[in-house]
Amino acid sequence: MKKKKTEHYVDNEKFCIAMTEWKLEVIQAEEAGEEKRPPISEYIGECFVKIAEHLSRKPNFINYHFRDEMIADGIENCLMYAHNFNPEKSKNPFSYFTQMIYYAFLRRIEKEKKQNYVKYKMMQNLDDGSFMKWFKDNYFEKDAKNAYADFFEVSDNDIEKFEPKKKRSVNEDSDTK
Repeated sequence: MKKKKTEHYVDNEKFCIAMTEWKLEVIQAEEAGEEKRPPISEYIGECFVKIAEHLSRKPNFINYHFRDEMIADGIENCLMYAHNFNPEKSKNPFSYFTQMIYYAFLRRIEKEKKQNYVKYKMMQNLDDGSFMKWFKDNYFEKDAKNAYADFFEVSDNDIEKFEPKKKRSVNEDSDTK
């Protein structure tokens, strides 16, 4: 019995043909001295959106509350750097743009962690005791630092990572020798 070919949400062969055609238009525009690149086709744009949407549903990205921003960043990166795809080197634009979107997602997660750290520090610095009391009432088994961290999705490792590094004094350097 012949194995049934499964259909994917992006046809890589059709996507490769569309990217190759668009890349030729880009090369012709550059040779003609045009400042702007030609716009991508609607099909290429749909492929970018489908790749980003499906990648955002993977288990390592599904539970982030800023998934829409991740998708937007991924699509933006594809649009900004689509001209770098070289059909002579690779016939697999699907994997090329999936990788690009994947790293855009990771950059967005890092940005959001930094923002959560800023919120965490602001709440910690501006707290007059009422917020801490609310946490003690609701998270009585946890200490205050962990309660803040849980609320803002910031771990101790993230806190140490975003803290400004302390400069070592000359006396400390001479003591270690």
